Amino acid sequence: MRAEKLRELDDNELRLQEKEISEQLFRLRLQLSLGQMDGLKKYKVLKKDRARILTILRERELAAQQEGKK
Repeated sequence: MRAEKLRELDDNELRLQEKEISEQLFRLRLQLSLGQMDGLKKYKVLKKDRARILTILRERELAAQQEGKK
């Protein structure tokens, strides 16, 4: 998913998506450990999407802290 689209979502929606992606990653890791390499590309894409979501959430958290200090 593109970062621009993710930035349009609110924090609750981002957290929900992060949780869903984490569950999918768990299932894919299990499949990969069993030797099923079909999901390798999907695994890489999901890891990047999860990292984008976590980055956006952290940016918002830091921005809120800066607002509180002013």
